[in-house]
Amino acid sequence: MMLSRNLEKAKQAFREKNTALSKEAHETKERAYHKNEQGAFLKSFIYGGLDGIITTFAVVTGVTGAAFPPKVAITLGLANLIADGISMATGDYLSTKAENQYKKKERDREAWEVENFPEGEKKEMREIYLEKGFPAEKAEMLVGTLSENKEAWVDVMMREELGIIESNESPIKNAFVTFISFAIFGIIPLLAYILAKPIPIIAANTFSLACILTAVTLFLLGSLKFKITETKWYIGGFETLLVGGMAATASYFIGDLIAKIV
Repeated sequence: MMLSRNLEKAKQAFREKNTALSKEAHETKERAYHKNEQGAFLKSFIYGGLDGIITTFAVVTGVTGAAFPPKVAITLGLANLIADGISMATGDYLSTKAENQYKKKERDREAWEVENFPEGEKKEMREIYLEKGFPAEKAEMLVGTLSENKEAWVDVMMREELGIIESNESPIKNAFVTFISFAIFGIIPLLAYILAKPIPIIAANTFSLACILTAVTLFLLGSLKFKITETKWYIGGFETLLVGGMAATASYFIGDLIAKIV
């Protein structure tokens, strides 16, 4: 969708509650596009990366808690990286594809109803606006105006009746972004173990270095969530660090417990 406004400036105005900046953003002559596809890629990148680093670090802490040798951490970590990365990518692909198919089916149905039973659809649209609090005459006027454009009519029914917001997400691209992000960030907790042999100084502090690398990356990834959620970057960073730390701590003590039992 293309709008005559500076979208980034409008977002900044909202964050700062700056009405003057909002007015400036809406008075611009720029043509800004809502980039739904890029937003989807950013979502896949962030959450794929978070899942990759948290699950791999959980493997590392579990192995450390069980007092297994470092090569076990590398073996299990890499196995998890490949298997879980493929699983995540497959899940993203299938869920995006299913969502797209569902939205298309519902749009086709609404378009068919508009074409073959317009009076019924007008009645539904009229009821929607009445429920929103519009006076009867205003609701009738809106229905009459929108029903002159079938595409706009279907758009309204999709959003207002079914609660469906359409997008053009690519299942293949989303899956690719998820897998690459999962692999890149998932290998970070293993770097200290992989580099321990060629760099002896790391061997003495392998787990500590893995913890530091993971913590820094978790914070940075979490802070990137503000691009999606519009929350303060440091809140997202600390929140993600806390959740990741809890998962790692649980994994460590479970590994320690299992080692003692076995």
